[in-house]
Amino acid sequence: MSINSKRRDFLKVGASGLGVFMLSGGMTKALADACGLTPAQTSGPFYPGEDKFHQENDLTQIAGKAQATGQIIYLSGRILNANCKPVPGVHVEIWQACATGKYNNPNDPNPAAIDPNFKYWGETTTSHDGTYRFKSIIPGAYPADTDWMRPPHIHFKVSALGYHELITQMYFKGNQYNDADLILKDVPANERESVIVDFVPTPFAQEPNALSGVFDITIQSVR
Repeated sequence: MSINSKRRDFLKVGASGLGVFMLSGGMTKALADACGLTPAQTSGPFYPGEDKFHQENDLTQIAGKAQATGQIIYLSGRILNANCKPVPGVHVEIWQACATGKYNNPNDPNPAAIDPNFKYWGETTTSHDGTYRFKSIIPGAYPADTDWMRPPHIHFKVSALGYHELITQMYFKGNQYNDADLILKDVPANERESVIVDFVPTPFAQEPNALSGVFDITIQSVR
């Protein structure tokens, strides 16, 4: 089987396959636990705008171009309600910097280079069991101020009929800039681990050295 075929298999994998992955290595809390709401965080100044998004969950490949630079990651998870029940039909948008820490946004003052092969944002809709998945790269850290480096992170915007819209950010476990990040520190200490994901060698045999992580998100009903 080709690498591209294996990648497609991951992006289309059903609930049973995802469940095995989620249970391996303790990468997500048991769904039997009470599902606390995922903490909201700022969207930041580089949101691309609604008109830029379309259904695309592979940010690493633009038709006719080379693969994006950076550490390949496979990111998946489930959107849940406060009762730990999966929510189908949820729109999930992500946006991020490329491997150099640069956003594809004219307002980004970072002098780092743009990656012309990276898509920078993507969108998908959760399946019947609340699952979503993306293929991307680990974004680079970047200077937010003279004495503040933002750690690698991915922005999420989650919306569904009957639920409050959620904007949050996901971080990478063990990054040297996490502890001092002013935005991550603004998340209550007892909730901080819920937005930090441990990426490990993927159990699926895609690209050599690819990493996989699980980020479950809990949203609040308007009722």
